[in-house]
Amino acid sequence: MTDKPTNEDFLRQADPMRRELLAHCYRMTGSVHDAEDLVQETYFRAWRAYDGFEGRSSLRTWLYRIATTTCLTALESRGRRPLPTGLGAPSTEATAPLVQDHEVPWLEPVPDALAGAGADDPATIVTSRESIRLALIAVLQHLPPRQRAVVILRDVLRWKAAEVAEAVGVSTAAVNSLHQRARAQLKEVSPTMDDPVEPLTPEQRDQLDRYVAAFESYDIDSLVHLFTEDAIWEMPPFVGWYKGPRTIVELVKGRCPAEKAGDLRLVPIAANGQPAYALYHLEGGVHRRFALMVVTFSGEHIGHVGMFFEKRLFDTFGLPETLPAEASATK
Repeated sequence: MTDKPTNEDFLRQADPMRRELLAHCYRMTGSVHDAEDLVQETYFRAWRAYDGFEGRSSLRTWLYRIATTTCLTALESRGRRPLPTGLGAPSTEATAPLVQDHEVPWLEPVPDALAGAGADDPATIVTSRESIRLALIAVLQHLPPRQRAVVILRDVLRWKAAEVAEAVGVSTAAVNSLHQRARAQLKEVSPTMDDPVEPLTPEQRDQLDRYVAAFESYDIDSLVHLFTEDAIWEMPPFVGWYKGPRTIVELVKGRCPAEKAGDLRLVPIAANGQPAYALYHLEGGVHRRFALMVVTFSGEHIGHVGMFFEKRLFDTFGLPETLPAEASATK
């Protein structure tokens, strides 16, 4: 006769899985704030049901099932979270009026530390940087929720089709069909689920140094040489998106409130397993929080920049509202 599991057992065994479950909920929802709430709901549901946990699967598998069901239930009443490029409109001219839309539930970046993708963490598939890349999360948002769950469980967590079927409440045949359709759609975009994330090359690091220096010294024209020819710049909650180095430079020069060297400071952060920065703008003699920037390389040049103007994200990343006088970006 085996001892019945206790709630204390649950808390001791389940708590170390919190970050990987947050990463899972973030892949499903595209929002770090929604993911945090859904992880809390997952633990509450699991804690209440733990007395009935019979151990037919591992505790991790059981928690992922609950988390997936919790996400699918939540997504029934929530729209997908796009970036501006996902709205279907063509690229915008740099001189066009800036239009904000706060009704759209925009995609959010996630801190590496919250999603278990920090540099000091073991390299495990469930918290890999490949699976939280900003572009990939944006693509996953275009899949219907159940299809999204299937491709995440199959390709990120490497579950068998029968395990996925039990988690999402469909037949194994339906899982295989959903997975096939999702993979077909993902093959049309870049990056794919299978693309590895390589460490930054010395050339890419040099590009980042020059990129930061261009903003902090207000040498905006030099940015032209750092982008790919088809680079994209987007900045929710503004609905427009901008393509090409010269358009991006014209946009930054015309719309950014910075006017001279020292007006902007860039603080390196870790987001979505990619280079990222917190931007602070000089106001009234103090550098105040302005936006978060996630940078994506295409080869040796920058292919995409996501600028996020949601101020509460600074709190999520543990960033201060203002910078001390000596704060600056470092290599």
